[in-house]
Amino acid sequence: MKLKENIKYLYFIFILAAGGVVFYFREPLSVAAQNVLKPYRQAVDFSGNSVLADETDEEDVSDGDGLAQSVSEGDAIGDISGGDSSMPEDVSGGDGLENEAEQQPAWEYMAVDETWFDDALFIGDSRTVGMAEYGGLDNATFYASTGLTIYKLFTAEIVPVEGSKQKITIEEALSQRQFAKIYLMIGINEMGTGTVETFMEKYTEVVARLQELQPDAVIYLQAIIRVSSERSAKGDYINNEGIDLRNEEIAKLADNEKIFYLDVNPVICDEDGGLEKSYTFDGVHLMAKYISIWKEFLMEHAVKFN
Repeated sequence: MKLKENIKYLYFIFILAAGGVVFYFREPLSVAAQNVLKPYRQAVDFSGNSVLADETDEEDVSDGDGLAQSVSEGDAIGDISGGDSSMPEDVSGGDGLENEAEQQPAWEYMAVDETWFDDALFIGDSRTVGMAEYGGLDNATFYASTGLTIYKLFTAEIVPVEGSKQKITIEEALSQRQFAKIYLMIGINEMGTGTVETFMEKYTEVVARLQELQPDAVIYLQAIIRVSSERSAKGDYINNEGIDLRNEEIAKLADNEKIFYLDVNPVICDEDGGLEKSYTFDGVHLMAKYISIWKEFLMEHAVKFN
């Protein structure tokens, strides 16, 4: 008798609970009951055996290598997982690890031998004349002259014509022959003429014209070599402050694509920033036996494109 009463009470309590669920979820009683009992039906059947959740709203899509993609009907977001049901952050081929290629720079410096200069042209003033005479680069071409300035670079007739005593301008010579590399160093003779701005205006024009005449050439803009600290302190127009100002502007012309900036000063200057006193005979030009330091610097800074 007590058992029947207890069953009544339990049935009454169940009806109240079911009514609360229906009121809360606003669903039909049968649907609410299914939702309440669903977790238990998915986990265990009446025989006590574990069963798969066959009433889920998702379907499992696998490809040939066992990767499973969960495609939900309610949204368009896919879940890609492996056989252990864990979610990897990324899916990649091969061993499943992301192989990220290292970003290589577009170019880098490399060391070369003297044959590098077989198709190279040097343009400059008396300092470049020193390289031509004492650098041992007989395979390179030099269009250089003592006293040459940026203002007369394309108008001065300084290039000898082979088999003749005649000389032509650099512009004429560049129209007749193509080079792979052009090394330009000029500016010491212009220190007493105009301003940094006027110098750079002409310098920029010269570089642009070089590119027009030699479209395939890589142009190396060389920093103006500083003078010795003693020479700089004399108080005239040739001083390292002015040289540095010009070099800063020259460096800005380098695009690191076809135009590059090279500064040999760090390897030939002393701790005060002036040209090493023992390397020069006049405070301005390198002695013949130290030209090799400059040449070696250029050989260690040849541009290689990746």
